[in-house]
Amino acid sequence: MSLNAAEIEVQSNPYQGYIDSPDKQQKLYKRTLIVIVISQIFGGAGLAAGVTVGALLAQDMMGASSFAGVPAALITFGSALSALLVGRLSQRFGRRTGLASGFIAGGIGAIGIVLAAVADQLALLFVSLLIYGAGTSSNLQARYAGTDLAKPTQRARAVSLAMVSTTFGAVAGPNLVDAMGRFATSIDVPALAGPFLLAAVAFLLAGVALLVFLRPDPLIVAKAIAEANKVDRKNATTAIGKISAVNNRGIIVGTTVMVLTQIVMVAIMTMTPIHMKNHGHGLGDVGLVIGIHIAAMFLPSLVTGVLVDKFGRTVMACASGITLLSAGLLAALAPANSMFLLIVALALLGLGWNFGLISGTAQIVDATTLETRAKVQGNIDVLVALAGASGGMLSGMVVAGSSFATLSLIGGALSLMLIPVIIWSRGKQN
Repeated sequence: MSLNAAEIEVQSNPYQGYIDSPDKQQKLYKRTLIVIVISQIFGGAGLAAGVTVGALLAQDMMGASSFAGVPAALITFGSALSALLVGRLSQRFGRRTGLASGFIAGGIGAIGIVLAAVADQLALLFVSLLIYGAGTSSNLQARYAGTDLAKPTQRARAVSLAMVSTTFGAVAGPNLVDAMGRFATSIDVPALAGPFLLAAVAFLLAGVALLVFLRPDPLIVAKAIAEANKVDRKNATTAIGKISAVNNRGIIVGTTVMVLTQIVMVAIMTMTPIHMKNHGHGLGDVGLVIGIHIAAMFLPSLVTGVLVDKFGRTVMACASGITLLSAGLLAALAPANSMFLLIVALALLGLGWNFGLISGTAQIVDATTLETRAKVQGNIDVLVALAGASGGMLSGMVVAGSSFATLSLIGGALSLMLIPVIIWSRGKQN
């Protein structure tokens, strides 16, 4: 039986239906967001383990608080390497392959951490923390997948929806610390390794969800649509110099915002459990404070996305700097035995990070094209992860050499550097 021209075209291009139908594009966009939400719920539970007890596990195994920042540094170094690989895998094979690979690797790393704690092997712990970082990287990079088929005025909200779904798992994780600790000891595993049992299952489930349900791949479909709807090459060539300048500026500003917010957030967050433990707080108190902090990192995202799309990327980047400064000042001045003030300080820390990440991410998406977007995003997330690694590593040294208050004040002051970056950006646009 012979095929007509339309049938032949569809067979030669399996995405032709999406190219021809805006309705199908929107349905796939919504379906993609649902799949991302599911994976992020699991991914959030996985990343919470490292945030909550990573430093405490290292302190317990190494016997020194000055090295308590090592786990955060190793996780973020692993996240940096993974971001590079996930970005390149996503650019070449699609979001599904890149993100699922990172989550599955993170699950394997979490299993390695548990085995290291059981065997009391520092070398295995360090290697496993690096691999575990792949899960945290995929959890963060998943925010880009929701923007592939989003309209320009929907991008910040698409990022927000991906991030807010992380809240459910990320808040539950720290509050299951005691329960997972008891379960771990019942099977002869150190209590502090218990949350990593949860992380292993959560990361693996996130990877499987993406492999099974993220079809067709949103990035591949978006590239096919862009290829079929190319603008007139003569007009593009005429404007290319101006477009490149704007894109480069957007990439620089977006990257700077995310890097600075990551340094400040990771540094203060990493040492908060140690600070609390040294002043008599138990694991339940630590779990509560970190759980609220993580909720503040992700839960406001739906509102933040609307604000970023309505008031602009630069306004919300400035709001990030001011909020982080407030968090640093309050963390430095709050009495160590005041749970309320610690909760408020860590909530502000999470909120400031949220403002910075969503506004910075939106600028990056605005400034990149589909032909290179995933690769560029991966490269930028490498810098963000390395910034976090530096903040985590140095935080322990600062606290050991001075105090948690000094660390918090330094973090607050560093966040103010966002303001001149934004002023420079706006000056260039005028």
